[in-house]
Amino acid sequence: MNKETVLTIREKFLNIYANLPLAVRNEIIIVLGGEPITWNAVFLEVSQSSEKGEVILNKLRELKII
Repeated sequence: MNKETVLTIREKFLNIYANLPLAVRNEIIIVLGGEPITWNAVFLEVSQSSEKGEVILNKLRELKII
């Protein structure tokens, strides 16, 4: 996946996250490797541009969440 596509997915996630009510941000959005991950945790990973964040973004795109 090229850098441009990843940025587009990242931007979509950040836009969705910014419009979520605060209470919803504590809800689980995905389970990765048996570990439940909340919107807030995904936001931290995406903000840090971590490898895990990229994996999560790709999974969310596959699931058509973003």
